[in-house]
Amino acid sequence: MSRLTREASGPYAPPVPARELTAVSADGARLHVEVHGAVDDPAAPAVVLAHGWTCSTAFWAAQIRELATDHRVIVYDQRGHGRSPASPACSTDGLADDLEAVLAATLAPGEKAVLAGHSMGGMTLIAASERAGFREHAAAVLLCSTGSSRLVAESLVLPMRAGRSRTWLTKQILGSRAPLGPVTPLARRILKYGTMGPGSAPAMVDACARIVHACPRQVRHSWSKVLDLLDLDHAVRELRVPTEVVVGTADRLTPAVHARSLVAALPHCVGSTELPGIGHMTPIEAPDLVTTRIRALVATYAVIKEGA
Repeated sequence: MSRLTREASGPYAPPVPARELTAVSADGARLHVEVHGAVDDPAAPAVVLAHGWTCSTAFWAAQIRELATDHRVIVYDQRGHGRSPASPACSTDGLADDLEAVLAATLAPGEKAVLAGHSMGGMTLIAASERAGFREHAAAVLLCSTGSSRLVAESLVLPMRAGRSRTWLTKQILGSRAPLGPVTPLARRILKYGTMGPGSAPAMVDACARIVHACPRQVRHSWSKVLDLLDLDHAVRELRVPTEVVVGTADRLTPAVHARSLVAALPHCVGSTELPGIGHMTPIEAPDLVTTRIRALVATYAVIKEGA
């Protein structure tokens, strides 16, 4: 579990939540949820953060720490990640079910929040775009380093010409059942190459490595199969709330071609940013920019709940 190897101190150490609870999804899956910040302030706008494949709530440490000063920040572990138990059911419908369960457990009826998702977390928001619970609670969306289809075919993890061979080899690497083992200098170099920009600071790389290496290998493998078959292009066209897109130009996992496709397909795209030299882990590699984008969406689109 991610909590066993998370940073204990420093800028990447997750803050202590004000509240912890368990949300129960449609199929009975139990999800670890944390609420940070101004939990008792009715004027504090809500932000919901969904992490990506092989990550956990710890991934959003920088955003939690900064936003919690004047927001209610809700984070949760995707099923099988962090403190959420693994489930044999891995699918985009499951991701959408889980998000709806978290929204229902943490927001008042009709209450709006800004939702931000990174990688598989962004795919979660897209998958939920037609759901009643999503439409009830989503004021605006930030999609970070994500895509809606052709993830393996478009991946740049392998420096090869695009085609069947690269796609097949990429699928074998991303879907490997091999244990990642301890976080060694070699492991950090591999993770940095595959997921982060060349200028990423050692502390950033180490924080990401600790989170990713803590994901159980069976969970990693199970969700890799979902990502391999991902096809949410139809759902992008149903994501009708104001949506902003962020991607790094050095992203090998979800390169900028995905962000551009999202921007072209979204019914209400309100901004797109390509970050020079930044890799796939945008909330960690460019924490201030991601936080600023969330704050701007809150300021423009969030609706304070009744009684504030």
